[in-house]
Amino acid sequence: MIRHARISDARAIHQLLLSYANDGQLLGRSLSEIYEIIRDFYIYEEDGEVLGIGILEICWENLAEVRSLAVASGQQGKGIGRKIVECCLEEARGLGIKRVFVLTYQPEFFKQLGFYDIEKSELPQKIWGACLKCVKFPDCDELALAIDLHN
Repeated sequence: MIRHARISDARAIHQLLLSYANDGQLLGRSLSEIYEIIRDFYIYEEDGEVLGIGILEICWENLAEVRSLAVASGQQGKGIGRKIVECCLEEARGLGIKRVFVLTYQPEFFKQLGFYDIEKSELPQKIWGACLKCVKFPDCDELALAIDLHN
């Protein structure tokens, strides 16, 4: 089941993000930051256990990003990530957003969902915003992909 996060999910979200951050796969978030943005998280839950998470972050008038997408170890390949991304895209459509992007090490996953390669230079709000805080900036090795939405 996919739902919006609750306060009680914050520690599970933190642990899931931390496992990916420790592997260098995504940026971690502090527990306090998770509490601040808890309403933004989608949660995939089975039997009371958080198995996947993701966020649609609005960047600009017609641009949003799928962020903090993570699926619990041993749960990949079961469609959890796909379902979370689909929820994010549906939310973007509902908001009237025309384009959604990702920065990822898993481009094939997103290409299966209709995303296509773009240059990071097409994302000025992102590059000069959150990316400046990243330890990998300016030598980011993530790939940028986007999908154009038709509302």
